[in-house]
Amino acid sequence: MAIQTSTQAQTQVGTAQRNSRRHFRPRFSTILAYVLLTLGSLVMVFPFLWMLVSSFKDIREILDLNFFPKNFTLANYREVLFNTDFPRWFLNSLIVAVATTTSVLFFCSLVGYTLTRLRFPGRQVVFILILSTLMVPTEMLVIPWFVMSSQLGWVNTFWGIAFPGLIPAFGVFLMRQFFETLPKDVFDAARVDGMNEFGLFWHIGLPLVRPALAALGIIAFIGNWNAFLWPLIISKSADMRTIPVGIALFSGEAGTAWNLIMATNALAIIPILIVFFVFQKQIIEGVVLTGTKG
Repeated sequence: MAIQTSTQAQTQVGTAQRNSRRHFRPRFSTILAYVLLTLGSLVMVFPFLWMLVSSFKDIREILDLNFFPKNFTLANYREVLFNTDFPRWFLNSLIVAVATTTSVLFFCSLVGYTLTRLRFPGRQVVFILILSTLMVPTEMLVIPWFVMSSQLGWVNTFWGIAFPGLIPAFGVFLMRQFFETLPKDVFDAARVDGMNEFGLFWHIGLPLVRPALAALGIIAFIGNWNAFLWPLIISKSADMRTIPVGIALFSGEAGTAWNLIMATNALAIIPILIVFFVFQKQIIEGVVLTGTKG
């Protein structure tokens, strides 16, 4: 009897081990997915690595298309930091990006809350009109923006650079979709307790949509940090140029200073990386929720 019990136990253990190996055995589709994702990641990361490595080369080595520098040098960074207006470009871009991102987060959230929680005639019409502006190309809006800026005295000012991105339609749409998913009972209970509408928005609505705020914030920051066409048109003096406009100065009829362009881009990407790594969790959660709840 003891021998039979021992044999059954060994059989059960062997069956469990085989099932465990079968359970953890990777499928072909899983392996293929990881391979494709790895190759895709390499394709996306390679230009960034090329830019970073090239920023430590001189112009001749960059034109030779060698990946690793033969003569490692920091001369490009010294040239950009001390012999160009890059510190001023950086400050201008930072001011514009931070101001517009702050405006986007507050006003787009406020409009999104208003379109979902307040009942008033024409609410859907207003939302449709806001969405319709997404179909208008930016290039068609440049002339009206410039005429308005000229009449109001906004040319060559921070306000003139920033105002087109203060309340984008996409931000209103994104925040409205998130506010739509929030339970109404929470807001109704707070109303019964005597909280006003702005208090509902500030103390209840915003904390519940933090993932969406993080995703919208990084989108707004990157978009305004990298904006080129409008800052090029509206900024007239050297002290109002942003980084993308300043980088364009390194290319002219005499040639293109690729070494300075690489070094400037390597420095310009630092704030974006900092923002992404700080809010990485919220950004990923916001993107996931956008796909499942929108």
